[in-house]
Amino acid sequence: MMYWLLLIAVPLALGLYAQFKVSSAYSKNSQIPSRGRITGREAAEAVMASAGINDVEIVEVGGHLTDHYDPMHKRLALSSQNFRGDSLAALGVAAHEAGHAIQHKQGYAMMTVRQTIAPAMQFAAPVSYFIFGWGFFLGGAFMKALLPFAIVALVVMVVFQLVTLPVEFDASRRAKAQLVGLGILGGDEMVGVDQTLNAAALTYVAAFVDSLGKLLYLLLLFTGGSRRDD
Repeated sequence: MMYWLLLIAVPLALGLYAQFKVSSAYSKNSQIPSRGRITGREAAEAVMASAGINDVEIVEVGGHLTDHYDPMHKRLALSSQNFRGDSLAALGVAAHEAGHAIQHKQGYAMMTVRQTIAPAMQFAAPVSYFIFGWGFFLGGAFMKALLPFAIVALVVMVVFQLVTLPVEFDASRRAKAQLVGLGILGGDEMVGVDQTLNAAALTYVAAFVDSLGKLLYLLLLFTGGSRRDD
């Protein structure tokens, strides 16, 4: 029971807290317009232009916080609120995604590693979620047979999420420096950007801790089961 609390319940609670923080920070700072009143699209364009990037398409996508950079197609996607908005949150998110475009252009090593692992991650994630969800529900021999597959899938997820941390932190660092360096935001306006991007970073930390906790828990089950079989 203690292992379940430490390795499953605590990371789950951290994940819920991280989601609350990012939702709260984004909601708050999306209501604060920047003094320059430039949009997120314009901010992303300026940040990339400063790094000599002029071949990345900036597109508007639906959904809430669906912003991402697609290195395969050199496309920077911003959700409508951040594409059209001129808030501190919109500019922070847009500049963060532009930071990923700069990483791609400069061949940032950790981003290259993440791109290499990404195809395996796309397969591992659903496998892990299925086994972890249905395995415990069905229990018994079914769970025992699937444990090795779940462990391998979670190893891939943990490695991917571990590599993701420096990629996201570095993109935020670049974004903050460029927003001030290019005069897009004043130093006093960066408080809202810091709150938004720091809260977003916490979600990546929480995802890593969650996957690591699940992996350790399954390893305990696996090794415990092996001892009992002996």
